Amino acid sequence: MTRPLIGAVALLHALTAAWMWSWPQHWYDTVPGVPMMGPFNAHFIRDVALVFGLSAGALLVGLQRRDRTALLFGAAWPVLHGLFHVWIWLLRGTPADVVAAANLFGIQLPAWTALAAAWWHRFEETDHA
Repeated sequence: MTRPLIGAVALLHALTAAWMWSWPQHWYDTVPGVPMMGPFNAHFIRDVALVFGLSAGALLVGLQRRDRTALLFGAAWPVLHGLFHVWIWLLRGTPADVVAAANLFGIQLPAWTALAAAWWHRFEETDHA
């Protein structure tokens, strides 16, 4: 059950990385709350894209090599990113707005899903890469 969850988060992070890397201005203009964090900076956005790509890769390698350490490593960035965004949300006064919804569905749920799935994943004899 956890394998599809890990795969889904890896795919989400790979797509996010590709979007941020290839179309940083579109990503900046489209994701709710991003412009609130400061002016457009393609270099910074692409730096973050690399980390999303690393997370996706580590999750996939963990599944392929049956390596829980790689799975947890792949979940580390999303969780730390999620914690940072909880702090930002608290500083904003905990509003229930479109930015909070984007944070919940785009950052928090994938991050904590990846961590929980990586932690609880049991490698079965039927696992295939």
